[in-house]
Formats: sequence, structure tokens, C-alpha cells
Amino acid sequence: MNITDVRIRLAQREDSKLRAVASITIDDCFVIHDIKVIEGTESPFIAMPSRKTGEGEYKDIAHPLNTETREQLKNLVLSAYQAELNR
Repeated sequence: MNITDVRIRLAQREDSKLRAVASITIDDCFVIHDIKVIEGTESPFIAMPSRKTGEGEYKDIAHPLNTETREQLKNLVLSAYQAELNR
């Protein structure tokens, strides 16, 4: 799997921990939208797209199945976020 594109939209509200929303393209043929960049206590982290269930819980719509893929995705999204901040 190759992540062939990462797009970042910076958040407009400064009163929230949400810093940006990312979309990634996999192998130039599949897109995942709404990956959130959230300001953590020590550093930003990503949260995968999710939806609220009838019971009020949030469930991921899409997510990596292994640690290697999660780390690759996290590093690419946070690097793109940092690059967007520096623009």
C-alpha cells in the first residue's frame, strides 16, 4: 500500500483541540476523508474518521489493521500538517 497524496485543511476555530482535517489517497485510487489532527497534551495526534452510534459511542469508519500501517499513516499526516503550518 502506498499513500500517494495527503491533503490538509487547517481548522478555523482556535477554541477547539481540532487543528486540521486530512484526506489521504491510497495507490492513486482510494480516498479516505476526515482524518482529524488533534492537539494532544504533548504533541498532535491523528484520529481516524468515525461516526456516532445510537448509543452515543463513536466507532471508526476506517482504520489501519496493524501498527506499521498506523505509524506510516500518522507520520505522513503529521508531516503534511507541519508543512502546511510552515507555509
